[in-house]
Amino acid sequence: MNRAQYTALCLGDDALVLGQRLGEWCGHAPTLEIDLALANFGLDLLGQTQHLLAYAGELEGAGRDADRLAFHRAGLDFRNCLLVEQPNNDFAHTVARQFLFSNWQATAFEVLMAGEDPTLAAVARKASKEVAYHARFAGEWVVRLGDGTHESRQRMTAALAWLWRFTGELFEDDQELLIPLPDLRPRWDEAVNAVLADAGLERPADQRPLTGGRAGRHSEHLGHLLTAMQFLPRAYPDAAW
Repeated sequence: MNRAQYTALCLGDDALVLGQRLGEWCGHAPTLEIDLALANFGLDLLGQTQHLLAYAGELEGAGRDADRLAFHRAGLDFRNCLLVEQPNNDFAHTVARQFLFSNWQATAFEVLMAGEDPTLAAVARKASKEVAYHARFAGEWVVRLGDGTHESRQRMTAALAWLWRFTGELFEDDQELLIPLPDLRPRWDEAVNAVLADAGLERPADQRPLTGGRAGRHSEHLGHLLTAMQFLPRAYPDAAW
């Protein structure tokens, strides 16, 4: 697997898994406005998935398209980071997960836009405005919840503390990626710290990071997600829609 294929696969899996997670909120979000926003974020991510996995399949040269890669791989073959597969839990957890990931994704896409691979640069350029909005939307909700009621503050504090252990993986050096992940950390720190300061929230203490998603070592949550997502294509592999 060359570096461009690996990069497309990792980023495509990130978008696919998080898009599926956000889709779980359809009909269950706190308000209609939030329901529509999260559903649209999920669609944005699935659009990114289509381009990235299609490119990964093209580079692989084995005849697998984006659908085949999405619906007919086992969990051990997925290369998404652990953060995106964590369950929604409450709304604060969903907001915190989006906030942490979208700020990382925005910085990663900036690197790809300036990179040497024209296809990845084009995908990143197309998605950059979407991702910037995802980060801004999530950041505004971090401030609203963090600087809101006693309960909303407690929930946001707990969500950030729980999810923080998965952020270290986002910056773990990976020579196979076309993105120098450790170099992203200062800009991510700056963006995240600014929002936390506006919300009056303390930055969670760094913990021993949980890693392994890029190598196919996932939490139990991914298996449950894939069971729901892949059921129909696996049960009816020759179905035409």
